[in-house]
Amino acid sequence: MNNFDLKKIAEKSNSWPFVEARNLRDRLVKFDKDSQKVVLFETGYGPSGLPHIGTFGEVARTSIVRHAFEVLTGRKTKLICFSDDMDGFRKVPENVPQQALLEKYIDQPLTSVPDPYEKFDSFGAHNNSRLKSFLDKYGFDYEFVSATDCYKSGKFDNALKTILLNYDKIINIILPTLGEDRKKTYSPFLPVCPSSGKVLQVNISSIDTEKNTISYIDEDTKELVTVSILGGSCKLQWKCDWAMRWFSLGVDYEMAGKDLSESVILSSKILRVLGAVPPTGFSYELFLDENGEKISKSKGNGLSIEEWLRYGSSESLALFMYSNPKRAKRLFFDVIPKTTDEYFSYLKKYDEQSVEQKLDNPVWHLHKGNPKKNELPVTYTLLLNLASVCHANDSETIWGYVSTYSPGVKRSPELDLLIKLAVNYYKEKIEPFKSYRLPDETEKKGIKDLIKSLSVLNEENTSDEIQSLVFSIGKKLEYENLRDWFKGLYQTVLGQSEGPRMGSFIKLYGIKSTIQLLENVLEGKLVK
Repeated sequence: MNNFDLKKIAEKSNSWPFVEARNLRDRLVKFDKDSQKVVLFETGYGPSGLPHIGTFGEVARTSIVRHAFEVLTGRKTKLICFSDDMDGFRKVPENVPQQALLEKYIDQPLTSVPDPYEKFDSFGAHNNSRLKSFLDKYGFDYEFVSATDCYKSGKFDNALKTILLNYDKIINIILPTLGEDRKKTYSPFLPVCPSSGKVLQVNISSIDTEKNTISYIDEDTKELVTVSILGGSCKLQWKCDWAMRWFSLGVDYEMAGKDLSESVILSSKILRVLGAVPPTGFSYELFLDENGEKISKSKGNGLSIEEWLRYGSSESLALFMYSNPKRAKRLFFDVIPKTTDEYFSYLKKYDEQSVEQKLDNPVWHLHKGNPKKNELPVTYTLLLNLASVCHANDSETIWGYVSTYSPGVKRSPELDLLIKLAVNYYKEKIEPFKSYRLPDETEKKGIKDLIKSLSVLNEENTSDEIQSLVFSIGKKLEYENLRDWFKGLYQTVLGQSEGPRMGSFIKLYGIKSTIQLLENVLEGKLVK
């Protein structure tokens, strides 16, 4: 398909990346007449704690919109990942070592706080490196930008001068949003103390727009201190800093979490005072941990990037970020199997879809219009349950069943990885919590019928035929809710409250192996 036809389809697509791309295109047409300008996308990172999966999600989603925009318009783009690493260190994260050491550096710029892991020049540099390492591993196309470098090199100096010239206007935007105590000390500028090196939140007594300086009373000496606003001697308060960054770098698109909605509004007002147009972007919902609380870098709750990739593929992680960005979602271990299977399901559908449908399929966006084929013979969930009954400690155990289930299947790196991930998940997230129970009288009757019925089948029977058999036995048992029959099988046979489609599981595990397993259930051999 040529680019013209692709653009026409993209123009009508309802997938959220193309909706965002059209919004950005329309903003540029209205406010920016330079059609040759490189369109700048930005994501922000606060390295006050270890990067969590939400940070990755913002980069992934922004990259998806960036690709959709390129397809829609054909324009050149760039993505910068900006680290606010000159921010003051306000709180010691709960999930890092050497807590007592770090306490001594409260209010220092993050790039002046020592690295508790003793690997980098500073805590800020450590966290920046952690972020870049994963973004590189995943293959993101981005440019990393450090706030410390921008402030100290003078890159922000002209923008800082413009902020100072509009000092009173900016103050009047922010003050109505503050409490009475905070109003007394608020200033857009946070001086870096010449003696202690701390980023100070102090009342500014005067400003000098000709000399580009601000003055304040030192709380310890009670003396007047005058410092330059240039060259890293000051940084800006958060909302003003965000606006200055948009202004200085020329940002065209940046999304943000719902918790920053008010900040987006205020930063946009400040940017207009500076004479620029706010970037396009949308507000995404936050990730929640297993208790329904917002995940945070300082708490270290929720999942880390590394934890997800121990149990799920990078593609499944990308799909989780893509799906329903405006809906709050639990981000915990139990979402990994479901999301992994959803990814391969979308991949399987892709080849059968029309071009219009393909552009609405998540895998088109995740793979920049060129997704690979799904040639896996089994689902991740099925592998998990196979690992469960086999008590699998390694991939080879699982591979033997898969090769029998699907004769001629190729042992691809992708299948090997999926099996390895399933074994990891089983050993660490299922096995420690497995709890078998004895079947009740009704379930015993059903299991005996199932053994009898399976004994007349052979390995040629399909998973659908086996599923129909299991279903019909449950119907004969006259359960009010047939789901209780399957739930009973999961609890007695797998030691879990939920499980796979039984027909597919029995086909994979094998008729004879399943009969032996069911007999073990009746004899109580699985119950400890």
